[in-house]
Amino acid sequence: MNAIEIRNLTKNFGPKQAVCGLNMTVAEGAIYGFIGENGSGKSTTEKIICGLIHESGGSVKLYGRPHTDETVRADMGVLIEAPGCFSGLTVWDNMMLQAANLSIPCPEEEVIKILKLVRMEGAAGNKYKNCSLGMKQRIGIAMALLGSPKLLVLDEPINGLDADGMRIMREVLCDLAHNGTTILISSHVLSELEKVATHYGIIKGGKMVAEMTAEELEASCRTYISIKCEDNMRAKYLLGAKYSRVEEDEAEKLRVYDMVEVEEVVKYLYDNGIALLEIGKAKIGLEEYYIDLMKEKRHG
Repeated sequence: MNAIEIRNLTKNFGPKQAVCGLNMTVAEGAIYGFIGENGSGKSTTEKIICGLIHESGGSVKLYGRPHTDETVRADMGVLIEAPGCFSGLTVWDNMMLQAANLSIPCPEEEVIKILKLVRMEGAAGNKYKNCSLGMKQRIGIAMALLGSPKLLVLDEPINGLDADGMRIMREVLCDLAHNGTTILISSHVLSELEKVATHYGIIKGGKMVAEMTAEELEASCRTYISIKCEDNMRAKYLLGAKYSRVEEDEAEKLRVYDMVEVEEVVKYLYDNGIALLEIGKAKIGLEEYYIDLMKEKRHG
């Protein structure tokens, strides 16, 4: 069964159409990376899924039932924009208030379990206002996890985190998915999203551009030969005359995207008197795939 099924979803804000006939499928148990530029319709779609705003048209189903159904809504945890915490209260008190709001039986046991899951058990006595950004993000996820929801919707939970905060967030998300939680997560930090996502949806202008599994993304990402020479400028000129696509990346290395063997390129450069410093095969990641896809859609 799919956790989320969206068909022909639209949302208008006056004359502006923020979501334009969106179709989207999130498999049960997936960590679904929801990707798009600012203003592409990600947050609007997430808010519709969570019932925070109403759609103008189309349908949204959660586990086969309308997203307005109270039984499926009760199985959803949400973190959009910022957690609803009282700054002067401790982490523990905020969690207990939310547990009371949800009428959770044995709230102390539940809060202890969730704080341990998000690696915040040692900070339960801290006032929320004194917590770091990374801690606040984990508190927000903890609040969303109270009641053990089947579906978790997270809007930009890893933005602004330091390296250690991102590592902890990855561990938390993978633990949740391993225990059966379906996670819809939007983020601009694509390099981190790539480490946890099992599925992807790429949105542009309120429309779904592509949906794929992590395996399908891996198969779609082009392999290239990475080269660094003593004379990169001359090497680029020579390689460009022989191969159809040669580019220089931010690390000042040349990339040959044609399906050729490393040995062929080495011989060609050697025959033309170019001294090689580095050469090897590599593959573009999610971020470059996304950028290339957006370029194609702009020019298409």
